[in-house]
Amino acid sequence: MGSWYWIGVAAGVGTGVGIAIGALIPEGRPGMKVSIAAVLAVAAGIGIGLLVGEWAEAAAGGIGGLLGALTSVPVVAGALRRGGTRFGLAVLVALGGVIVAGLAFIPVVGYALAVAAPLFAHWVSRRGPDRHAGLRILAKD
Repeated sequence: MGSWYWIGVAAGVGTGVGIAIGALIPEGRPGMKVSIAAVLAVAAGIGIGLLVGEWAEAAAGGIGGLLGALTSVPVVAGALRRGGTRFGLAVLVALGGVIVAGLAFIPVVGYALAVAAPLFAHWVSRRGPDRHAGLRILAKD
């Protein structure tokens, strides 16, 4: 396998780690949460890239980490607005990040994950109403 494979692995694993970090950062001001998650994810992605290879892998890991964090923070914030629980979301999204990181070892999939994650977040954030009415619409006032 050539260096193209390890660059893709670094990008995909960085994306998965960024998704997990973005899900695990505690709630706070939205801008601050994105900033903290992005900095931690880029640092983790660069570290992963350096473990796998050299500067090209480190750059790909850092970019993947940034994209992963920017992907998961708005998705988690939207799910919390719609009534999701903080702990449950953190566990499920972090598990999704681990799965993304594992899929990165399939050739070329790491590159696709780094591109598809932000597109998925954009798609998820644009659909559906903010809150489901549930049985409240049947209640008599």
